[in-house]
Amino acid sequence: MEEVLELIEKKKQEFAKAELFEFMRDKSIDPRQRLAFAPCIAHFAMSFGELNQSIFREEPTNDPLQAMINNHTYEDDHHWLWFLADMETLGINNKSLKFSDALNFVWSEQLKASRLVTYQIFRYAFGASPITKLAILEVVEASGNVFLSATASIAEELRSITKKELIYFGCFHLDVETGHTTGTPDVEQSIKNIPLTIESRQEIFEIVENLFEIFTKQIAELLVYAKTHSFDQPFTQPREILQPLKAA
Repeated sequence: MEEVLELIEKKKQEFAKAELFEFMRDKSIDPRQRLAFAPCIAHFAMSFGELNQSIFREEPTNDPLQAMINNHTYEDDHHWLWFLADMETLGINNKSLKFSDALNFVWSEQLKASRLVTYQIFRYAFGASPITKLAILEVVEASGNVFLSATASIAEELRSITKKELIYFGCFHLDVETGHTTGTPDVEQSIKNIPLTIESRQEIFEIVENLFEIFTKQIAELLVYAKTHSFDQPFTQPREILQPLKAA
């Protein structure tokens, strides 16, 4: 399993070099604009609770690895509440939007990659072995750590301006997401020592590669959205914005 964790770390470092994160670090751009994509991750954020409750969690179990995964799911299955709270703090809930329009937004073509992240995780995790589930969760945690590190920095900028604190996109969420499913060095070392067959290792390698690929497509989609939608008009169609927004 050590080789799998090494691959995940390598892909994490590559993921961190994506253009979206450069955009998010650009302080010449209004911090609100750097989070203009926030409503775009609704599908993933709102589905992740069920992923933990119904797909990753398996109870009762006598498998120590599955038991560890179960414990982790109880830590992650309620984060969608933080996302909803941030939608209020960011003023997204103040926008006039019909229910049908909201559904069309979440399931629009421009957010296809963001939905595919959820579907791919469901696809790989459903009925999977505990070791495969662990690898999937490690990818989610690794990519999430990179993403939240970037959003938390922006959240701190906004807090100094608005005196309001973001939870999902802020330091609170980042602090509880270590970037790993396991919590202690002893457990992590034990996982590294888990032997894999050639077939299972190859299968997990492919899952890791594919998940990082779709996460990369998702953040590319978020970057396009942030460049073509004003933070105070997040639900306009891209064609309504003639030019990408410029830094102030």
